[in-house]
Amino acid sequence: MRHRYTRRNFLGTAVATAAAGCVRADGITQPWEPQWILASALYGTFPLAEILPEVRKTGAGRIDLWPQPHGGQREEIESLGVEKTREMLAAADVTIGGIACYKPGPFSLAGEFAIATKLGAEAPVLVTMAPGDGGQKGGDLTAAIRAFLEKLRPSVAAAERAGGVIAIENHSHSLLQSPDSIRRFAELATHERVGVALAPHHLPQDGPLVATLARELGPKLAFVYAQQHGKGSTEKLPKADELWQMPGRGPFDFGPLMRALAAMEYAGPVEIFMHPVPRGVPILGSVAEITAEVNRARSYLLATLGRDPPAD
Repeated sequence: MRHRYTRRNFLGTAVATAAAGCVRADGITQPWEPQWILASALYGTFPLAEILPEVRKTGAGRIDLWPQPHGGQREEIESLGVEKTREMLAAADVTIGGIACYKPGPFSLAGEFAIATKLGAEAPVLVTMAPGDGGQKGGDLTAAIRAFLEKLRPSVAAAERAGGVIAIENHSHSLLQSPDSIRRFAELATHERVGVALAPHHLPQDGPLVATLARELGPKLAFVYAQQHGKGSTEKLPKADELWQMPGRGPFDFGPLMRALAAMEYAGPVEIFMHPVPRGVPILGSVAEITAEVNRARSYLLATLGRDPPAD
């Protein structure tokens, strides 16, 4: 299902976002712009040499490196070496914005922050998840979150050294798996280097609810996955059905979330994303097709803000 935007929708969007811009030195208000980051995992195991030239084509200036089994570009750094990778990044006018750290987990991030720093990342966001049972309630949930944060201290110290942020994704079968556990985590995670990676894919497919969560998180919102649940991501489906995870294809309305981000002047990364089945394959057959699909999704997300499609 594609969401249609009537004149009434557009005018409502324009009013909602008119005040959500930044004022330049000359007094002209500019509309809020998402800080796009491109996930290397969308390209499967295509090499960085083919992916990096695509980053700017998607309106992004930063890349999010994904390891196996989702991608393989993080491991590619080991074979290329830091200097060669830095040369390739510079040639493409791209910086490292983050590293997906589900594989090492939240308690072993020092090495990943170190490699991000060596690659020239100035404020890397490392997204990972919190092991545990987010279905707990009350004092049990509070105690579990506090225990997790205590164990996270060494990784937080590494984030401080790198000038980076640890973003904990709300993920199924994890400590952050419900709106209540997300809210409780945000209250208890007071360190400025720890935030939440908001993933609509793992939440009730309720646009206003997800937007409310974003507003409630406020400065604790450190990363946004523009991915919906669609028809799921665990079983092999026809490609057209698999792509329902992408913004503008499945039924989830990203408009409330995008307008909330604009009103907040959210400055963190926004990543258009989906999971293919099996993991590690590109979401479409060629690099050019993948980039075109990212740009289609980006046009949809901008349309929810009453914006024209991107010219790039």
